[in-house]
Formats: sequence, structure tokens, C-alpha cells
Amino acid sequence: MIASRARLRYNRQIAKLIGFRLPEGAFHGATLEALLSVPYDSFDRSTREQIVTFIKTFLSCKCQDNPFCGCPERKFVREIIELRESGLDHIQISQYLRDEFGIEIYAADILSYLEESVHLLEAIQDIANQFHVPRMQELVELHIHAIEKGTPVEIE
Repeated sequence: MIASRARLRYNRQIAKLIGFRLPEGAFHGATLEALLSVPYDSFDRSTREQIVTFIKTFLSCKCQDNPFCGCPERKFVREIIELRESGLDHIQISQYLRDEFGIEIYAADILSYLEESVHLLEAIQDIANQFHVPRMQELVELHIHAIEKGTPVEIE
């Protein structure tokens, strides 16, 4: 999954503060746990804002197992798809994630993920066609078009 390719640019700073090395992945359990327990006043203003934005965006759920429930990864995937459907290309998405959340991810990984998403949606569309579910076919087609062209989904 694309979330496993994401890294935090301030990972080493957090590791230094908590006193042990963290895994590279932004959505690794130990990293998420460290984010929730690190003293934020130890960071510069920009990094502190990125950490708070990351937590509010990806770690705010009501699950009992939070942050190990899978919601952070699903929210990250949704963020990428929504950014693409809002018109950003893979390079702009990579830059946005870095600037907004401190997440570093290669633009090529995002492009590859978006292509995989389209293939998965095409498979869903085939199944919807096979079982005669026209509304599903229509919605999937809208999302395929939105991801391929970088245009918003307009549901009627």
C-alpha cells in the first residue's frame, strides 16, 4: 500500500527526543505512537504545525485501537485520491504532502499508486457490469475519469 512508502521528514528529530530509533515509515505503529507522545514544544514552529496537522488529519478517529486500527492509512490514501481529483498531479501531491504534513513520498510512487487505483476501479466496474449495478458503474466511471484527468467528481 502507498502508506508504507511514506516517511516523515522529522523522523530523526522525534527519535532523538524519545531516545530510540524509529522505523522509517510514517504510518508504522511505533512512529504513530511516538507522534502522540512527543513534546511538541521541542520543535520549530513549522515542524510543530506539520505534526499537529498530521495528527488531526490522520490520527483522529474514535477506534479503540487508534492509531493501530488502520484508519490513518485509509485516511492517507483518501487524501491522495482527493488531491488528485481536485486537480493536482503526482508531483504537486508529493509537494503538498511534504509542505502540509512533513510526509516525504516520491512522486513516482504516487503516480504508480494512482495507476493501480484506476486498474482496481476498472475491475470493480467490470463486476458492477456483470451483476447489473448501473449506479455503481456510473460512480466508478466518474472516479476513473477524475483520477485519470485530475478533475473533480460531479455526482448528480
